[in-house]
Amino acid sequence: MRVFQIEGDWGFDNLKLSDRPEPEPGPGQVLISMRMASLNARDLIVPERGYGRATGELPLIPVSDGVGEVVAIGEGVTRVSVGDRVCPTYFQNWTAGAPTPERFASALGGPLDGVMADLVCLSEEGVVKAPDYLTDAEAATLPCAALTAWSAIVTHGQTRAGDRILIQGTGGVALFALAFAKMQGAHVTVISSSDEKLEKVRAMGADETINYRETEDWARASRAITADRGGYDNIIELGGARTLPLSLRAVRPGGTLSMIGVLSGLNIEASLGPIVARQVRLQGVTVGHRDGFEAMLTAMAQHQTRPVLGKSFAFEDLKPALEHLRAGGHFGKTLIRF
Repeated sequence: MRVFQIEGDWGFDNLKLSDRPEPEPGPGQVLISMRMASLNARDLIVPERGYGRATGELPLIPVSDGVGEVVAIGEGVTRVSVGDRVCPTYFQNWTAGAPTPERFASALGGPLDGVMADLVCLSEEGVVKAPDYLTDAEAATLPCAALTAWSAIVTHGQTRAGDRILIQGTGGVALFALAFAKMQGAHVTVISSSDEKLEKVRAMGADETINYRETEDWARASRAITADRGGYDNIIELGGARTLPLSLRAVRPGGTLSMIGVLSGLNIEASLGPIVARQVRLQGVTVGHRDGFEAMLTAMAQHQTRPVLGKSFAFEDLKPALEHLRAGGHFGKTLIRF
């Protein structure tokens, strides 16, 4: 079967189209014929071994997100049947409860082989049924970006109607966060450097928008939006080093900074005083567990929520797809057709 794998050594030059024997499901396992995959920022980092030892060993099949059809099952499988359309879970061993080192070590696309293969063999505990109303392309976007946003807005954020939420950017996680925050009845502000993208998110339900290229001090600019409570209840923090100091000024006393991305850098220079003095909660968010995934799917089906799709590429064009993702400027999830 066809696979894309990082082989020989780390680096994009060693990401190659190759062949592996077709797997067979053992007890408790399912064999999935992949139909679509979806890319995340993480897929740009793994080939360069950006996560160190946690990235895994070579050869490694990259990419965590996708959807496919169950074509065979092993002995004892009861969660799914042949013919079911399923999404793999990002963390294969995290079904519920608190994270642990062992659960965090079970991510697809590094350290475990990912979905860039014609056939993928996984534990039945590591898949969920895809909602019937979603297309293959839409379902493929859910395991990482959607669940990360759900965890930030619902699981950890416990968003309630009337809450003020600020979302940084218009990437995959940000657009899902917008959809889920509006689902909960929140008032949402989105910041971006693109007026064109801000127009699009307004059409999707954003209540306020700020162009941070034109208004660099967006924390000050947002004060009028949150004047009734002294700041945002939850800020979906995707920028990292450059945005965190502003987020600390824009969050309300007792509010939450949901740390997800580090697009502007890993190392921060910010005063810790506001965190203590204003009792701010700094909540790291790393995707989520299977129970959260299935709760998210139930809510999405109830509201008929549809992911925003971007450009799609053929299986053999994974590397151009990754370059498209790296270039930025896109709107919606980048997809791979099998």
